[in-house]
Amino acid sequence: MQHLFDQQLKVIHGDITRLEVDVIVNAANHSLMGGGGVDGAIHRAAGPKLKQACRELRETDWPDGLPDGEVALTEGFELPARYVIHTVGPVYAKTKDKSHLLASCYRNAMTLAAHKGCESIAFPAISTGVYGYPFEEAAEVVLSVMRDELPRLEMTVTLCFFSESDGRAFLEVARRKGELDG
Repeated sequence: MQHLFDQQLKVIHGDITRLEVDVIVNAANHSLMGGGGVDGAIHRAAGPKLKQACRELRETDWPDGLPDGEVALTEGFELPARYVIHTVGPVYAKTKDKSHLLASCYRNAMTLAAHKGCESIAFPAISTGVYGYPFEEAAEVVLSVMRDELPRLEMTVTLCFFSESDGRAFLEVARRKGELDG
């Protein structure tokens, strides 16, 4: 485990569904109905009530689906986390800069968590899987958001990478940017 930003941010690899934090962030799809990767893992671990809660969100707040960069909150149900914040990351396109949408995923989730009184939040890597966002570019976006947002929030942020190699790659970007503690 490595800390950044005066111990407010920690980088780990592991299973986000097992983390004992106030909220975990789900890299969701527009439908909010579960899918592959971390989205499917969170839905399976939270149990069937999560899908029902997402269905209700679609009916009441997001009938056309959750847009890129927006967030929606549900309970954590069978997860150790009290809440799940669902966000949809952008699909990468070389011809169009979508970094503002990726930044919104992180920023909006942190703002909502703070509004709910949460003191700890865990993120997976958003948009770097099947959505094709280049890992290094995504890491730079995340570091920029954390640099801007953490000073105003009394919150611990965990970046939980599925693979150890992704965690190391993120830390290498942070090292190059001079963001590592100690």
